[in-house]
Amino acid sequence: MQELKDRILQEGKNLGGGILKVDGFINHQVDPALMDACGKEFARRFRDIGATKVLTAEISGIAPALTTAYHLGLPVVYARKSKPITMPDQVFLTLTPSHTKGRTVELIVSPEFLAGGERILLIDDFLASGATILGLVRLAQTAGAEIVAIGALIEKSFEGGRNILAELGVPIESLAVVSAMEGDLITFEGD
Repeated sequence: MQELKDRILQEGKNLGGGILKVDGFINHQVDPALMDACGKEFARRFRDIGATKVLTAEISGIAPALTTAYHLGLPVVYARKSKPITMPDQVFLTLTPSHTKGRTVELIVSPEFLAGGERILLIDDFLASGATILGLVRLAQTAGAEIVAIGALIEKSFEGGRNILAELGVPIESLAVVSAMEGDLITFEGD
């Protein structure tokens, strides 16, 4: 998606160690118009998969998941990273490494919002190693739900996450695929 690629080139920064800083329009400050355009594009790509719910991880995945769900007319659920007192005692919980946090984080979903028989579209901000998305897959599978597709705003193809997720046998769509990050250069697949 050219609009997203342009913003990455204009405002994104390679912080080294595989970290792409996009917090001026995705991760901290969110550009609603850009997220709406991304949600429309995901909805176009996934309109025929028969999803019944969109699932993402707190916090950076919420904006693209919400706009995608809006354009598909679906509810969105996000996995929490800490359990609030309003959540029941019995929850779906998994641990996953976080590249940007430099530690393992919990992903928690209440069983009242993720159930067996649901068809889940996973949407996240990044597809890098695939660890966070695999954590979401584990949560959905534990609930008895089926993963029907995966979408990421930005994929860092050099980290190999797509290869790991390919074993799921579902469509995987990324709106911008970064093939290399060297110095100040951010290179997209096909460029």
